[in-house]
Amino acid sequence: MKYKVGIDEVGRGPIAGPVAVGIFVYGKDFDEHEWQDVRDSKKHTELQRKKIYEYLIEKRAEGMVNFTVAMTEPSRIDKEGIMIAIQAALCTALKELGVHTKDAQLLLDGGLRAPQEFKNQETIVRGDSKERAISFASIVAKVERDALMQQLGEKHPEYGFERHKGYGTKAHFEAIKKHGLLPFHRRSFIHLK
Repeated sequence: MKYKVGIDEVGRGPIAGPVAVGIFVYGKDFDEHEWQDVRDSKKHTELQRKKIYEYLIEKRAEGMVNFTVAMTEPSRIDKEGIMIAIQAALCTALKELGVHTKDAQLLLDGGLRAPQEFKNQETIVRGDSKERAISFASIVAKVERDALMQQLGEKHPEYGFERHKGYGTKAHFEAIKKHGLLPFHRRSFIHLK
């Protein structure tokens, strides 16, 4: 019997911070139907995402699910491009969880693809709204990336990372003009006038 693996990425568009890939694996006793309303991480409030994440942490401790989040840093995004950075994080996460090529049924969101040795994979357009395993992967990736951006906000309060999470808001661009770029910025994404 193949086990179901959901895969999604978050943080493709920001001008600062890493891109993150979440991988979520169902255990045989986990009842996904308990969570009928779980969808793409962007459709939940921050509080809702945190509650779901805490629940999943509990279920992981009980051995009912497993998940991990791998991130690729901005310097690699600048050097190799966002798609290669996402692929690198995806491969790292698969290795971290020890996902086996024969036993896993991979469900990937949007344009994501796993390495070719994973024969049982399916890329689903808007998969984070259609497959709960992908939704959970999206949520764990978003919560962990947001936590990192919160920490950056505490270290560099003048940039407001805790508010915009690295996206290119007006306030973020104004902070860059005033204080300059940090190592966490994706220079290839920033075009200042």
